[in-house]
Amino acid sequence: MNPFSYTRARDVAHAAREGAAGDVKFIAGGTNLLDLMKENVERPQRLIDINGLPLHHIEDTAEGGLRIGALVRNADLAADARVRERYPLLSSALLAGASPQLRNMATTGGNLMQRTRCYYFYDVATPCNKRQPGSGCSAIGGVTRIHAILGANERCIATHPSDMCVAMAALEAKVNVVGPDGARSVAFADFHRLPGETPNLDNNLAHGELITSVELPPEGFSQHYSYLKIRDRLAYAFALVSVAAALRIEDGRITAARVALGGVAHKPWRRPDAEQSLIGAQANAKTFTDFANSLLNEAKGQGDNNFKIALAQRSIVRALVQAADGTPQSQTDKRIV
Repeated sequence: MNPFSYTRARDVAHAAREGAAGDVKFIAGGTNLLDLMKENVERPQRLIDINGLPLHHIEDTAEGGLRIGALVRNADLAADARVRERYPLLSSALLAGASPQLRNMATTGGNLMQRTRCYYFYDVATPCNKRQPGSGCSAIGGVTRIHAILGANERCIATHPSDMCVAMAALEAKVNVVGPDGARSVAFADFHRLPGETPNLDNNLAHGELITSVELPPEGFSQHYSYLKIRDRLAYAFALVSVAAALRIEDGRITAARVALGGVAHKPWRRPDAEQSLIGAQANAKTFTDFANSLLNEAKGQGDNNFKIALAQRSIVRALVQAADGTPQSQTDKRIV
């Protein structure tokens, strides 16, 4: 691990000032950052500990939503009565992620900041455009079983690892940040990036900006939802494919629909244009199959991960059927029914 200095932030303004000064990383739970530092993938000169900042609360907003402080632990967020009642999709996604020990440490803001997952990104002996732009992508032509089928390019085919973020994408949350130039809000769809020409950048935060909270809108889709995660083992594993499905149904027809995918792209994958095809349609398997085919019409495998396309298609249909029937996937009994 590279030598670094350590500072505790006194307040949010102090954190923002210090965060803009050089090669600096904010640390809270550290469940991803410390792993990256141990592997010499991340080598910050300074760490700024933000655990003492007043960002640990979950509050109702004037609009009827919820404001979640950046330091709220994943376990506390999943267990919060308001989240379980009004945003059960988010609670379910959180419980599908990591392990109880990690959920006790990991924070809301840190979850958003996870680096995309790739064997070669973590192996500093191999070229990787995420670690060293312009060096090449070792994953292409390599072992690609976990890699992207959507939104990738010749520079990077890594996938985003978060479960929480897939649910927040479907719920259309927004991220509040503060930096040297003041405070601003970012729509969740605009927070994470596809690789484009800069695969080394996972999000659209400016240098020194600190996440202070995430806001959920009033609509929580608490009646018709499901979070379905398909993985190699039933605990402590990243998704091969995950689906956050949220529907509003009136008289047997869909009046609102949100579907976000995890494990398939550099960011949580959602296409509001495709979702429009569900509006007014009957909530049945044929409708959902047609939608899944549309959502995946640009999917492309890399060989080892070709199976993900068919797996994603079946997972989308299954999650939407679960949501429509009001029988969401259990995160306790993980058998898919």
